[in-house]
Amino acid sequence: ISGYSLVIQARDSGTPPLSSSVTVNVDISDVNDNSPVFTPANYTAVIQENKPVGTSILQLVVTDKDSFHNGPPFTFTILTGNEEEEFTLDPHGVLRSAVIFKHMVATEYVLCVQAKDSGKPQQVSHTYVQVRVIEESIHKPTAIPLEIFIVTMEDDFPGGVIGKIHATDQDVYDVLTYTLKSEQKSLFKVNNHDGKIIALGGLDNGKYVLNVSVSDGRFQVPIDVVVHVEQLLQEMLQNTVTIRFENVSPEDFVGLHMHGFRRTLRNAVLSQKQDSLHIISIQPVAGSNQLDMLFAVQMHNSGFYKPAYLIQKLTNARRHLENVIRISTILEKNCSGLDCQEQHCEQSLSIDSHSLMTYSTARISFVCPRFYRNVRCMC
Repeated sequence: ISGYSLVIQARDSGTPPLSSSVTVNVDISDVNDNSPVFTPANYTAVIQENKPVGTSILQLVVTDKDSFHNGPPFTFTILTGNEEEEFTLDPHGVLRSAVIFKHMVATEYVLCVQAKDSGKPQQVSHTYVQVRVIEESIHKPTAIPLEIFIVTMEDDFPGGVIGKIHATDQDVYDVLTYTLKSEQKSLFKVNNHDGKIIALGGLDNGKYVLNVSVSDGRFQVPIDVVVHVEQLLQEMLQNTVTIRFENVSPEDFVGLHMHGFRRTLRNAVLSQKQDSLHIISIQPVAGSNQLDMLFAVQMHNSGFYKPAYLIQKLTNARRHLENVIRISTILEKNCSGLDCQEQHCEQSLSIDSHSLMTYSTARISFVCPRFYRNVRCMC
């Protein structure tokens, strides 16, 4: 407890008794009685041979229960094990190489490291760091090509994470880093450490081929990453049809079924080869294991087929479609639960282009806007 606040009252013996009170604040001064604590108590680290001088090997983590003026900054010192000055330790507790290590010269070093706090008198603690020198990387990283599909309303893409590169390396201790050619950084970014791909706002319609590579420090391997951007037209929303699937997650649909279903759907509903099928969005149905896919079909002369026509085509081809994935229902309107009696039901769809949903697998990623369906009885 760092302090107390006391209210003290004095009362006399008169009739009637009179009194007054005063507040007394008592601050407890900290004494430097806690030593720094290493977490964990001792360390094990590895470094590959032939790494350049200055390579980061380990970050020491130290805490102190005393108040801030008796704790950090800490002073780190290597007490033993560094007689040949193979290592350096910076003021932030980062252990780095000071030489180029060779596995044939030595395979292991044991350092005794001291941390000293800033109190008076100073408190110290010690840890042991075991550093193993291993052979340099002998295997190249392997990465899976990634194809990304982005659907957005006209010129209204807000940006965000659109996918993740999946890469592996047979060398157990290799640390993989990802890079993107500088000329593409005005539109995209790649997280150096985890391979996440980020698109910046305002992407135009079209196809982008990203020049991405993954490196283990010795080998650098290119990765095929292709991004397709499709901008929706407002007219599409007035001519949409929803197919509802049973027992499928968005990721499974994207990774396992989307290519095959798109091909089968094109064969079912396109009247001419020049017609265009637009998958607008996919979205889980709340409170169920169903999935809605929203699509429209554009005629080659730029108009759109009416939902009633598409539903007729789908109904005729339903058996072929279900060879790919099980369909729950085909919706033009979603008026279940509404009893409009002498009136009729009207459906309206709205797209929230700033609320993007990203469904990503190792090979394919689908980014689409969230949609809302509103129904009401009309005269």
